[in-house]
Amino acid sequence: MNATIPVYQLNTFTEPAEEPAAFFFLGPHSAPTQLPIDLPYRSDYYKIGLCLRGSARLNVNLETYDVGPNSLMLLSPYVIKQWPFMSADLDALSIFFTKQFIAAHGGLNLDTFAFFERDARHVFELPPAQAAGIANLLRAIEQKYEAPHAYREEILRSLLHILLHEVAPIYSAQHVLPPTQTRSQLIAADFKKLVNSHYATERGLAFYADKLCITPKHLAETVKETTGKRAAEWLAEAVLLEASVLLQNPALTIGQVADTLHFADQSTFGRFFRKSTGASPAAYRQRWA
Repeated sequence: MNATIPVYQLNTFTEPAEEPAAFFFLGPHSAPTQLPIDLPYRSDYYKIGLCLRGSARLNVNLETYDVGPNSLMLLSPYVIKQWPFMSADLDALSIFFTKQFIAAHGGLNLDTFAFFERDARHVFELPPAQAAGIANLLRAIEQKYEAPHAYREEILRSLLHILLHEVAPIYSAQHVLPPTQTRSQLIAADFKKLVNSHYATERGLAFYADKLCITPKHLAETVKETTGKRAAEWLAEAVLLEASVLLQNPALTIGQVADTLHFADQSTFGRFFRKSTGASPAAYRQRWA
């Protein structure tokens, strides 16, 4: 049995005979996805969406968001997602794209946008005027997406650049962000990205310090000073998030969860989980029974 959280590829949105997708538009008239997104999953794509009507509930990592009209949704591959509820009248405009699509030909680096970070706020309601502006831009993207054109991909990439730069100040206005990043902030940001990729197998600071070409002591001091949390806490939180989601699946034994997260044995995993949450894995699982 595969005990890991599934990772859905953007290619799953296209027909098998079609060319693999790097960009996809989903609107009110699109066919609904057949993926079991009511269960926890990851993706290899980014998403920007705007709810037009109806309602939904979205879990991102261990946080729950209520989605309604004018809700802007900003999701990245760094997070675990789940849609436990969608109303029958839910309509939204959504685009899905890969990092490779936006970065082609010297394009943007998506890691510079704070709203795609793992610990960002992923859903928030826009004032009507802002929502209308984002909706108009998404509809312009839909129009170009559906129209054959020799430079269709370049046009979509340019419109996506505009959308990202329209969203950035909206997000910044709701979240006070520094105008520029210091060297320490860049180190902390790079550390968090590495944690997202390697936390299941690498728990020692030496690994991350080596990747960043600094000493473990410098890494520990920089992360603590910049984020207010110790580097070890960032690692533990990433492992705890994965464990908490996996434990919600009754088909997995606690031993399988421990193996997936590369703990020496179930007892070691149990001690880690109890220390982090105050409850044993079995007691935590009972909450979801």
